[in-house]
Amino acid sequence: MAFGYQILGFGSGGGAAAQDPYDIEVLVVAGGGGGGCGYGGGGGAGGYRTDATLNLTGGTDYTITVGAGGAGGPSDSHNVGSVGFPSQIDDGGATITTFTSAGGGYGSAASQGAAGAGGSGGGGTYNSAGGAGNTPSTSPSQGSAGASGPSAWDCWPSGGGGGHSQAGGGGTCSGHYGSGPAGPGGNGTSNSITGSSVPYAGGGGGSTNSGTGGTGGSGGGGTGTVSGPANATSGTVNTGGGGGGCSTNTSTSGDGGSGIVILKIADANYATASVSGSAAVDTSSVAGYTIVKFTGDGVYSSG
Repeated sequence: MAFGYQILGFGSGGGAAAQDPYDIEVLVVAGGGGGGCGYGGGGGAGGYRTDATLNLTGGTDYTITVGAGGAGGPSDSHNVGSVGFPSQIDDGGATITTFTSAGGGYGSAASQGAAGAGGSGGGGTYNSAGGAGNTPSTSPSQGSAGASGPSAWDCWPSGGGGGHSQAGGGGTCSGHYGSGPAGPGGNGTSNSITGSSVPYAGGGGGSTNSGTGGTGGSGGGGTGTVSGPANATSGTVNTGGGGGGCSTNTSTSGDGGSGIVILKIADANYATASVSGSAAVDTSSVAGYTIVKFTGDGVYSSG
């Protein structure tokens, strides 16, 4: 099952908007991946993409779905996390333009193989590879790779998940049996589409048996744990941040943060438009534009 974010069905046509068709600016962030549990790696950030000239048809309803983050690995077992879920805009008609941002890859867990690929890749654990980022490939890149885990049999600091602007960091072995800091999550990217600079799509930090857990990347990445009962931190909601990995079976890893869809529309074009569902409309933060922020499912009616 492919996860990602899609914008479908944009083109020319009639409608009541001031211009038809008309361009909007859009920010698309998919759900982050869940961290692994059992010397687990951090989850990768959801894919991050923007388009400043996305073309909409007047008189059309665009159904918007904001994807959830992937679940973290449960306690009492070595389990990988889950891949992040898609966000989507769809007019229900013929596809003229497709714009996809993939969900974040899952963090690996001990003896469970490589981490998951995605918008950004998840972090690997002992003797396992980090997940590939920018999968499927887009230009510009929608994300970065997760870090691989250590190859030494008695060293367990896991890798961090990738963020949009930076790959996940690797753990450092400073002794036997897992001592040393885990890898940090890769940093995300700040965006000012709402009028204020906000970071999105940070990777989750890895876990370690002793030392320090990996910090989450800027943009909502969760922090990983050290051996013990503490749970890892989940990615921040509506940022697409990856979840932190957990070390031992007495704790749980973090879930990925949910995604977000933000539209920036010239006031003249928004004059006859409307929205419904989980959307906030802001007409004052950016002069000459209306900002519509979808934090959950909804509909944009283009007017």
